[in-house]
Amino acid sequence: PLSPAAVVGAGLGGSAAAYFLQQHFGPQVQLDVYEAAGVGGRLATVTVNKQQYESRGASIHALSLHMQDFVKILGLKHRREVAGKSAIFSGEHFVLEETDWYLLNLFRLWWHYGISFLRLQMWVEEVMEKFMRIYKYQAHGYAFSSLEELLRSLGGEAFVNMTQRSVAESLLEVGVTQRFVDDVIAAVLRSSYGQSVLVPAFAGAMSLAGAQGSTWAVEGGNKLVCSGLLKLTKANVISARVTGVSLHSSEGRALYQVHYESAEGQGSAFYDMVVVTTPLHPSRSNFTFENFDPPIADFPGAFQPSVTSVVHGYLNSSYFGFPDPKLFPFTSVLTTDTPDLFFHAMDNICPVNISAAFRRKQPQEAAVWRVLSQQPLDKHQLKTLFRSYYSVQVTEWQTYPRYDAAKALPPIVLHENLFYLSGVEWVASSMEMIAVAAKNVALLAYNRWHQELEKIDQKDLMHKVKTEL
Repeated sequence: PLSPAAVVGAGLGGSAAAYFLQQHFGPQVQLDVYEAAGVGGRLATVTVNKQQYESRGASIHALSLHMQDFVKILGLKHRREVAGKSAIFSGEHFVLEETDWYLLNLFRLWWHYGISFLRLQMWVEEVMEKFMRIYKYQAHGYAFSSLEELLRSLGGEAFVNMTQRSVAESLLEVGVTQRFVDDVIAAVLRSSYGQSVLVPAFAGAMSLAGAQGSTWAVEGGNKLVCSGLLKLTKANVISARVTGVSLHSSEGRALYQVHYESAEGQGSAFYDMVVVTTPLHPSRSNFTFENFDPPIADFPGAFQPSVTSVVHGYLNSSYFGFPDPKLFPFTSVLTTDTPDLFFHAMDNICPVNISAAFRRKQPQEAAVWRVLSQQPLDKHQLKTLFRSYYSVQVTEWQTYPRYDAAKALPPIVLHENLFYLSGVEWVASSMEMIAVAAKNVALLAYNRWHQELEKIDQKDLMHKVKTEL
């Protein structure tokens, strides 16, 4: 039996990994989860006027089956939807505006962009349909030892190639026009990844699926999923920063020593299995691996800085061409890739607890806006977006991989029973992607531990799963 296992990080990846490990190895497995900052990781909230607001990762796609499951198991609720309209701003005018009337929106998209809109939808749907196979594979206990193998089993070489070429290239190839890419695709990717249409096609498809499907969020804050899963697994959460892992062996078995720093000083503990869910890139962590032969290589790639400013204030609607603030109809503004635009997106956000009586503020009232940008906003930029404001809360993150194409994907298996989860973000970064990766790592760990090798990297899974049913 597996005795103690360690999970490094208590964000969504760490809490989901702990939950799935316990699901597969059984309740007797002892789980230590190390977290330096706070449970929830990037799923954090900020407080404005005694109300809490999501500062990041806010929406979950309707097809996120693992996230849906977590919410059910934990007895959490979907937050009530508060309708709003979005528009895409070029720095001078709105290139696309949403209306109350769905058919009119479609008509506008047709009028502006012709068949591009339909071709985009078909492309995204095809990718999503293949991606959804992962749930069937996982339900049957199949796991993958590398991200390439996982992608290959879902969509063949085409899926692997989608991590190496840009979303712009893939869409132009299926007949989407350059204008649609520049106006619409660019705006969606800026608001989700803070990057351009040069992000890889797979990451782009995931982000575009979120933009056109229905999305939801957790009542009380998405981070409740993390604390809930950790409570459910009765994991032992240790508030400490892990500095490295060294390899020892006992009775022919690998034994891992996890080194950490906490308020009490430095310490270490031994484990049969370790899952690392924090990014191992030199820019993000100075994590050391000792006594491994061959040594565990450095991880290539950098992270994109991104800044969230939560501003409580009065929108300067005249900057957007609405001198009368009462007439400003949008609750979210996306932006095109224009050199002089200093922000990626902004939206009028609702608190994480929405009462039945809640109503959105009128555009001329003070509201809470979340502004996403690459650099912190200076006074002049804040004054451009807001006539006046009461407070500004700034969170700087290195959230997403900087998706320069043609990077090899990071490994999942670092050593016999030492696994790496965060590499999945180089394929695409979303809550569901991380949950899928956590389930895969738990199944992989289980299948390797019990030598069930026929459940790892199986070829022709679509056929196998059909015959198993």
